[in-house]
Amino acid sequence: MIIELTSADLSADPRLDDYTRLKDVTLRSKLEPERGLYMAESTNVIERALSAGHNPRSFLMSSRWLPTLCPLIETATGADDGADVPVFVAPEDILEQMTGFHLHRGALAAMQRPVLPALNELLATARGGRPARRVVVLEDLVDHTNVGAAFRSAAALGVDAVLVTPSCADPLYRRAVRVSMGTVFQVPWTRLQSWPGDIALLQDAGFTVASLALSDDSVSLDEFATLPALQGPDARLAMVMGTEGDGLGRRTIAASDYTVKIPMDHGVDSLNVAAASAVVFWATRGIGAS
Repeated sequence: MIIELTSADLSADPRLDDYTRLKDVTLRSKLEPERGLYMAESTNVIERALSAGHNPRSFLMSSRWLPTLCPLIETATGADDGADVPVFVAPEDILEQMTGFHLHRGALAAMQRPVLPALNELLATARGGRPARRVVVLEDLVDHTNVGAAFRSAAALGVDAVLVTPSCADPLYRRAVRVSMGTVFQVPWTRLQSWPGDIALLQDAGFTVASLALSDDSVSLDEFATLPALQGPDARLAMVMGTEGDGLGRRTIAASDYTVKIPMDHGVDSLNVAAASAVVFWATRGIGAS
């Protein structure tokens, strides 16, 4: 169902409603979960979304990218024209008017948002059907760029799952997906229902919970990674990373088993949460390894 668009009028087809005001973060953060959709931007990200088994609602692209996308469209829908899934094609200037930005990576796809697993299900199956060994909790991050970067580091450095708190920015928001390079589709994740109450569930599941924060009793990351409790194939670790402005909440720190800090030089007291997550994931990469 290839549909040629000749104007930027989103009301021309009700299926174009999914692409309304894509640059309005507040609107899209509310609209997308309500409608059960998310946006995949760029050929690579669309390919990763489809490879993860996610279902497209529609595609939107410039005509020069259609030959590149046709094999992906055929794999996802059974036909290179999308079958019952609309494939909207338009000149690049019209696309820019519709979306509010230049589609320099070729295409967008409105994807059906997958149902998130329950926490206990995720912890039991995150590592290719086996129980998770290392997970990270993102507490109340507001910047989608940081969320996407944390997912990318988690994928690259072998973290088994990402847990986001109820108020954390959406990992499936367009910018988070793009910054993650589509790894939000590869790393299992779910949204917690009660925080910091769910710390107790992690501890009951055998996880040592470590809050990354500066406090009087903070343990150096180097020292923490060698603790006896984190040695051996049965070790389980949950790392909690805090929001960009205020860091972790006091109740979170109080409920955790350890408070951990990254040693710093030159009077620097902390790193951006995305950079800090990469450091922590690297330093703890041997925990739980069999």
